[in-house]
Amino acid sequence: MKAREPSTATTEFFAAVAEPAMFAEMFDVLPEVYLFIKDAQHRYVKVNRSECALHGCADEGEMIGKTDFDYHPPALAAQYVEEDRRVMAAGRPLVDQVWLVRGADGTPRWYLSSKFPVRGRGGVVIGVAGVMRPYERAGAAPGDYQRLTRACEFVLAHYGEPIAVDDIAKCAHLSASQLQREFRRLFGMSLGDYVLRVRLIMARRRLETTAVAVGQIALDCGFYDQSHFTRAFRGEMGLTPREYRQRFTPTRG
Repeated sequence: MKAREPSTATTEFFAAVAEPAMFAEMFDVLPEVYLFIKDAQHRYVKVNRSECALHGCADEGEMIGKTDFDYHPPALAAQYVEEDRRVMAAGRPLVDQVWLVRGADGTPRWYLSSKFPVRGRGGVVIGVAGVMRPYERAGAAPGDYQRLTRACEFVLAHYGEPIAVDDIAKCAHLSASQLQREFRRLFGMSLGDYVLRVRLIMARRRLETTAVAVGQIALDCGFYDQSHFTRAFRGEMGLTPREYRQRFTPTRG
């Protein structure tokens, strides 16, 4: 999606605005619209009231400076951050991505999330801005996705263990063939691809933030052994786990 160039009148107007944050504050009066802005380190720098409530916070001040890892299970938080990175690296928005998000009460719900790169002076991307809305309020029934909630939750909770499709299907109250078919139709990938994606994202997180040995990370993230992990990681990232760690760590918040 290529954004159109703003008009001269638009550019001049926004350049003259003394308090740009007031536009974000307008989202406070929109029910069930969740607005957030993060910096390049994935820290919240602006959220609206709905986003605060979703995370169990009384006001914006409780969230500023924190990240998804302060509020969500690691396997979910890592996926949110991974998408932030994609948006910032590409410099292009991602619109209406379907995400499973746990609220402060622990209940998982489906949302449509759109994220946009935030550019600073000189056009450099300095963060990401996003907006979410409940999937059931977005003009389409969430029933198909709701059937897979248990399956996704099972993978997120057990990615570090051997996982059989039959175990996931039983948890989701679907047959193995139904689960595979529904997963591919709704997410555009096989269930096996999703499990691998979760494992690799979690492995990347550990490579970036810990000094744990590569072999131990492989086992902790559900790979058979280090060679299996290395092959899968290189296939996804174009680097071995050791090369990735050398290039991208340490990550500082």
